[in-house]
Amino acid sequence: MLRKDLLRVSRRGGGYRPEFVAGDADARALAARALGTFQGHVGEPRRALETALEDLEREAPDFKLVRGFASLLEREATFETRAPLPPERARRAAFDAAERVGVSSEDERARALADAADGLGTDPDAVDASLYADREPNRVLVEFDTRWTPDTLCEQYDLSLAQTALFDATEVRIRSADPKALVSAAKRLGLLYEVVKTDGGGRELIVTGPDALFRRSRRYGTAFARLLRTVAGSTTDWELTATIDDRGTERELRLTDADVSVPGVEPLAEPAFDSGVEADFAARFRALDLDWDLVREPEPLETGYRVMIPDFAFEYDHADFRVFFEVMGFWTPEYVEKKLGQLAGVEDVELVVAVDESLGAGEAVEARDHRAIPYSGTVRVKDVVDALREYESELEAEVTAGLPAEFVPDADVVTLEAVAADHAVPIEALDHVAFPEHGRVGGALVRPAVLSVVGDELEPGMTYADAESVLAEHGISDASAALSELGYRVAWEGLGGGTLREKD
Repeated sequence: MLRKDLLRVSRRGGGYRPEFVAGDADARALAARALGTFQGHVGEPRRALETALEDLEREAPDFKLVRGFASLLEREATFETRAPLPPERARRAAFDAAERVGVSSEDERARALADAADGLGTDPDAVDASLYADREPNRVLVEFDTRWTPDTLCEQYDLSLAQTALFDATEVRIRSADPKALVSAAKRLGLLYEVVKTDGGGRELIVTGPDALFRRSRRYGTAFARLLRTVAGSTTDWELTATIDDRGTERELRLTDADVSVPGVEPLAEPAFDSGVEADFAARFRALDLDWDLVREPEPLETGYRVMIPDFAFEYDHADFRVFFEVMGFWTPEYVEKKLGQLAGVEDVELVVAVDESLGAGEAVEARDHRAIPYSGTVRVKDVVDALREYESELEAEVTAGLPAEFVPDADVVTLEAVAADHAVPIEALDHVAFPEHGRVGGALVRPAVLSVVGDELEPGMTYADAESVLAEHGISDASAALSELGYRVAWEGLGGGTLREKD
């Protein structure tokens, strides 16, 4: 963004149009001169740079354009205080000396500087050079390592100009074929939004400004600016329409991908989740390693003529089935009503809604045929897992209904996990299946002949490590279960390892 006093817009015809410069040869030449001015003043004090920029302003058709370029370039510049002595120390010594001498002329000033220098063990010129070296006009431009070229500086200027124009927006409407990135950004920025379908089959994101909260907030202006960067940087073929409060007059601002783009530089890193509540829940859920995959921001759900993009979906590993999950945090009462209206329009899908207890909206959610889970601060994973377990019991019955009464695996030794994966069923479903040619040994199926061979190779007194090696050679990884099946126990001898003993 630029400062508001640098905003350049045209209000012709009652509109509100930023005065963009990309593609303008004169503006490009001016951008090149601004770049050269900064590059040519490395090693010089800021006041010299500012004087040169003022000269450039007088030559330019619009001084605001030069100041806009300079504002962007200054972010790439490094200024430092260069002085023989710490300025504060030099000032303290000089002012104390001036009080003793009584300075009212140049000669008396020189005497005061000489006294101060004697006290500091240096010369008067060093004291004089250090007195005001830390004042902004005297700080030195020590480095100007810019990422901009004249062309990309013009592109960045246009983006920053449009962001500044959005600072006074009260509503923003963005049309895009893929609104997911925009919804994610709107959530992350704390903006009130909804998604509606357009006549052409696309999606329009409607973002409400601070008027909905009955007060203007600088946070909203900044959030709208950041949202525009996401729009311009993450999608193509978009159109933005904003209602602008132009000092009490309502005006319309229209932007498209032809107007604004993000220059070819690395974008600012965005957080992975829209809120700490969502990030915390996702981390804890995934750590459980359940039969459900957590998908963030799945496909949109139609709710009448609007669209809702849930925060998550749970996809069941063993069937084509998903449960959508929405975290409903605190908003204004009006926004809660809108959200409840959306939920009422969601049909033919399974939806679980975590509802902030402060909203008192749990019963209203369930009245719309969705499951509500109350939370305060963080969403309890156990509550969500309990809800999923209820679906699991029905799903397991469905996926196991077609299983045969018995299996005969080809391998002599095979894990139950591998068998379940081959038949796309949960491991628990194998509890109701017979394995006539195998015996269950821990988490594996083993033919009796293999166990007999292994039993012949084991003997009491063998070390546990050697026994593990024998079992591994035959493909058996669960040593404890196999040894128990063969009638052995392990006697542990301190830290020296264990030996096989026959069970009593």
